[in-house]
Amino acid sequence: MELTINELSKRFAAKQAVNGISARLTSGVYGLLGANGAGKTTLMRMICGILSPTSGMIQMNGQEISRMGEQYRDLLGYMPQDFGYYPDFSAEEFLWYVGSLKGLTLKASKGKARELLRMVALEEAARKKIRTFSGGMKQRLGIAQALLNDPRLLVLDEPTAGLDPKERVRFRNLIADLARDKIILLSTHIVSDVEYIADQILVMKQGVLLMSGTVEQLTATMDGNVWLCHVPAREAEVWNERYCVSNLRHERDRVELRIVSKVQPAAHAVSVPPTLEDLFLYHFQDESAAAAGEVK
Repeated sequence: MELTINELSKRFAAKQAVNGISARLTSGVYGLLGANGAGKTTLMRMICGILSPTSGMIQMNGQEISRMGEQYRDLLGYMPQDFGYYPDFSAEEFLWYVGSLKGLTLKASKGKARELLRMVALEEAARKKIRTFSGGMKQRLGIAQALLNDPRLLVLDEPTAGLDPKERVRFRNLIADLARDKIILLSTHIVSDVEYIADQILVMKQGVLLMSGTVEQLTATMDGNVWLCHVPAREAEVWNERYCVSNLRHERDRVELRIVSKVQPAAHAVSVPPTLEDLFLYHFQDESAAAAGEVK
């Protein structure tokens, strides 16, 4: 199983949402990491055939997906960021309905729905109306509907939105189990969602693929750029304004700062191993500042 993305671009009027992205995906989990507005959803919608690219090509096993039609849709499972549902359907009724849209018989839909509701821990809520569900329960139902046709390519757009920490762990374990014979592409701006389960990380920024690789390969690019230092508590705010601080911990009258910087911020600062979160903060600190209405 191989999904090939070749020089893929998408323009909306004056905005270049995706710009010349190329990648090759085989079985495993791929984390698509980037800030909100990076172009992740546009890329995923093109992969799912919902949007047509302005230029470039997407192929599945050497065939252009635009020419595969139903054959490609049979291989695909998609959970959009905001998936549509009928609030007065029960969870099992909704899955039966989606199953019929995907060409499953009612008998097959019922069997698969039972299996998937158990898998996403919604078995006891199978006959409850979706309008009574919490945000996390709706997200889990969205994951279940994406799996109904046992897809070989599973595309999940911000699937952990609304999940509590316990549900996040359950989700990560589920994805790790599914990845043995599937290509799973999971987009998020939450580093911990992909740090422990993704075989490869694709980092997007402003429509461009900034870098890709394993967690170890990507964090290695930050070697020598992450520092730990201790400063008086009264000076913490000044340091926070001057540097990219990825973590801050109070210790009585002093503060421990984890700083991402190309230069040693102080003589007493100690170099420490970088994490994926350090890398994310380093590359997206300008966008975080802009979102907060700051200029740095």
